[in-house]
Amino acid sequence: MLGAIIGDIVGSIYEFNNHRSKDFELFQQHSRFTDDTILTIATADALMTDQDFAGKYRSYGRKYPSSYGSMFKQWIHDDSKGPYNSFGNGSAMRVSPVAWAFDTEEEVLAMAEATAIVTHDHPEGIKGAQATALAILWARHGKTPNQIVSDIETTFGYDISTPIDEIREFYEFDVTCQGTVPEALRCFVEAEDFEDAIRNAISIGGDSDTLAAITGSIAEATWGVPEEIKVEAWARLEDGLFETCHAFSYGKPAPGS
Repeated sequence: MLGAIIGDIVGSIYEFNNHRSKDFELFQQHSRFTDDTILTIATADALMTDQDFAGKYRSYGRKYPSSYGSMFKQWIHDDSKGPYNSFGNGSAMRVSPVAWAFDTEEEVLAMAEATAIVTHDHPEGIKGAQATALAILWARHGKTPNQIVSDIETTFGYDISTPIDEIREFYEFDVTCQGTVPEALRCFVEAEDFEDAIRNAISIGGDSDTLAAITGSIAEATWGVPEEIKVEAWARLEDGLFETCHAFSYGKPAPGS
């Protein structure tokens, strides 16, 4: 889960100001968490409590204003609204805690769908969440990046074959699952370590914070997160978000909470 948060924070300043290079300072003065982090932590909170994903997404969305999409923003403020057939990449960026809470493919696929379907009930929205969660689970279980990408292509029908150098030339802002998840997986499979995966994601442009969040969520499960990067990310979370994130990650309250 922390990998997704780091990707979001690093990518936050590049979402509408793309930086098509891997050469940049990882954390900058105005790098901060966005809706990707908020909803990822909401997923973790729901998993630790009542699995009421809709309720947690609404309560976190109301408590922490951010750059939510217009349809989601309407949804969080109207308890009567159901899912709205979305296939946006939000279902994939918020799903990572599922792959750390469960250990079988069947559980992860079912719970990933449960996190998505409250808003993203389009087949592509569900598919994006499931593919991301399953990739994380496989990484946790020791599959290599190449094995993960090959198996995701076979299981979900994504084409993940285009090299980053080519993607970087044509990739545009895309908030769909089908236009984000394959690219995130390509950034992961070409990486040498966690930080390199994040740099790959930023370098291709597009919806930088969400792309890096999805990439980071998978990269964390393969390589872990360097301590200095972890400390920098923790420091940029508000207290309530930090405490929930820490409790999910370590199974105990944060120091001083």
